[in-house]
Amino acid sequence: MSTVQALEPGSRHELRVGISPDAPDEDKVKDEVGAFGYCHSYESSSRYDGPGLRVVLFMSGCLLRCTYCHNPDTWHLKDGTYVSAEQVLKRLGDFAPSLRSLGGGLTISGGEAMVQLAFAKRIFAGAKAMGLHTAIETSGFLGDRVDDSFLSVVDLFLLDIKSSNPDTYRKVTGRDIAPTLRFAERLASINKPVWVRFTLVPGFTDDPANVEGIAKFVAPMKNVEWVEVQPFHQMGEFKWKAMGLEYKHYDTPPPSRDLVNRVIEQFRSAGCNAR
Repeated sequence: MSTVQALEPGSRHELRVGISPDAPDEDKVKDEVGAFGYCHSYESSSRYDGPGLRVVLFMSGCLLRCTYCHNPDTWHLKDGTYVSAEQVLKRLGDFAPSLRSLGGGLTISGGEAMVQLAFAKRIFAGAKAMGLHTAIETSGFLGDRVDDSFLSVVDLFLLDIKSSNPDTYRKVTGRDIAPTLRFAERLASINKPVWVRFTLVPGFTDDPANVEGIAKFVAPMKNVEWVEVQPFHQMGEFKWKAMGLEYKHYDTPPPSRDLVNRVIEQFRSAGCNAR
């Protein structure tokens, strides 16, 4: 049984491994209460992960294995810290007055928060009770697990659509694309606000047809407020090396400014608000 520990402040770029060796596998989480969960860290002053100034909580556990992931130390629960939702909310409460005054709130990222759905829901509900805006960054792969009560405590979905081509999606994530697209369509059907995020990886996801496929899928969705093009970077390379994982992107360069502009323009030409 994992030991409850203190939630650590820090950065998504810090390596944290082997903290809770008795944790279950990320695909075997069975928790309907959500009083405790596994987290990597939190940041207290992000202006990137949703509107305004935000606290970002990085949860542990993910079923995707993206080849360019910059946080592979969030894949497994065993690498996270076992904390109580009560402690998370108490710490969040310290920031709440400033977050409200600056138009911000709480974003839960990962990893994939839907691995620990009850834990995430409890924290979101607590944040809403503080009057905070709530957002989740998710691949949508586990969207079929989400019920209406969970949707009611999340104001914004930062939805990663990594490819429109099923073969490319499986190549870069190890999973099927269909659950993500199904979840996107569900969010559109209830008009839930979404920012679509697309990671631009030269030689992997930059094919014009791949980008065009995402653009045409997203453009008719009136709930999608932004498409955000995220350039690939090498900031997570050291984690792969430290964890003894095979990293396929040692020679992958960041996308050029011209390439980023081309992709943004593809989204805009299709009718998306893109940046």
